[in-house]
Amino acid sequence: QVQLVESGGGLVQAGGSLRLSCTASGGTFSTYGLGWFRQAPGKEREFVAAIGWSGRSTYYADSVKGRFTISRENAKNTGYLQMNSPKPEDTARYYCARRKVQFVAVTRSLFDFDYWGQGTQVTVSS
Repeated sequence: QVQLVESGGGLVQAGGSLRLSCTASGGTFSTYGLGWFRQAPGKEREFVAAIGWSGRSTYYADSVKGRFTISRENAKNTGYLQMNSPKPEDTARYYCARRKVQFVAVTRSLFDFDYWGQGTQVTVSS
């Protein structure tokens, strides 16, 4: 059974930086794409960023493009989301997820991901 565990969340000031990590265990990591999503209270879960299995392809939501960077270290079974210049509207619980299918293109649809972590809270103060 694949397990994903997010870490690195917390309180950060607007304009600061924060790096989230997502560590996988119990299954194959290196041949599956990875995604980050977020959910704020009262809102639907939304796409943030995705990265292909090799790390060569990335895809970002317009709201975070140029500020956030997704990456991965397959040797460590770990993915990352570097959050630079966060804004108060980035406040949410952040989730990482693994693609359902190996060796396929990046996607923003949460329905294409089957394993999810428990999330880590990010709060951005103004």
